[in-house]
Order: sequence, then structure tokens, then C-alpha cells
Amino acid sequence: MKYFVSAGGREIEVEVDGEQVVAAGRRVTASLTTIPGSPVRQLLLDGRSVALPIEPAGSGRWAVTLHGERRELEVVDARTRHIRSLTGDDRKPGGPANLVAPMPGLVVRVQVQPGDEVPAGAPLVVLEAMKMENQLKSAGPGRVAAVRVQPGQAVEKGQVLLEFAAPAP
Repeated sequence: MKYFVSAGGREIEVEVDGEQVVAAGRRVTASLTTIPGSPVRQLLLDGRSVALPIEPAGSGRWAVTLHGERRELEVVDARTRHIRSLTGDDRKPGGPANLVAPMPGLVVRVQVQPGDEVPAGAPLVVLEAMKMENQLKSAGPGRVAAVRVQPGQAVEKGQVLLEFAAPAP
């Protein structure tokens, strides 16, 4: 199975086949076991053992502590990544980008205004499509530069809903 691991602005492709793992082009033998009753996982990597405290942070995000340094990771599988690319939610955190409609629908709510600073994951627009409400969220921090839609407006797939600028310093 193929995964994409994002940390510190870098993305690494990881392919797992049993205990054979290819990470960033490097093949290793690895296994990860849970230590019951603890957030610690035991990683065996090419015969070397490493204890890793790992805490879930929700939605494929994890807080991992290695050598006393805590790092935030996001892990998504190839299927999730593909779905995100179809829904317009495949932008990398850190760079402002326009929010576009992932499908035709009706704007139910616009939850931001021009000038609003938004963190990653902030709800932006609710779009109704096929009798379901879809909450579109910010992929990264930014400042709303312009709102191009209003509640009750019909939109087409790919139509720009919001424009972003870099967050204020």
C-alpha cells in the first residue's frame, strides 16, 4: 500500500508491502508494534529498535516524538490523496491558493469574509451537492482576499469560491 507522509513542509512517498518498506526510494525492513496501555510504538528498522511515542491528532495527523523532538506528521494513503485531488483539497499547507468548487452545487453558507486570517483546517464554505452538505476547509493558513460567491448561489465544478493571499506577518 502506498502512503504519503508530510512533515515540516516535506512530503515522502512510502510504499509498504508486509515488512518491506520503500521510503523516499530507500528499501528497508520495518515493523511497528503497539505497547499496550501506552502511546509508545516499538519500531524495528533494519534490525535496530526505536521507541516512538505517537499520539493521534485527528484526520490522519500524528504527533511523533523522536530523540526528544516532537514532530507533527500527516499520513494519507494513495486513495485519500486521489480523492483530495478531485475535491480541490490537495493543496500543500503553507501556500495560499484559491478555493474552487469540487463539484457543481449550491452555496449554503460562506463562513469567512475578506480580510479574515484562517488557520489550516478552518471551515470556509458549505456547498450542497446531491442533497448532501459538504464543508470545504482551508488546506493551510492564509488570509481571505476575496469572496466570490454568496449563499443561495449555484456554482459549477472548478469555479473559484474564495481567493487567498499570504497570511499577514
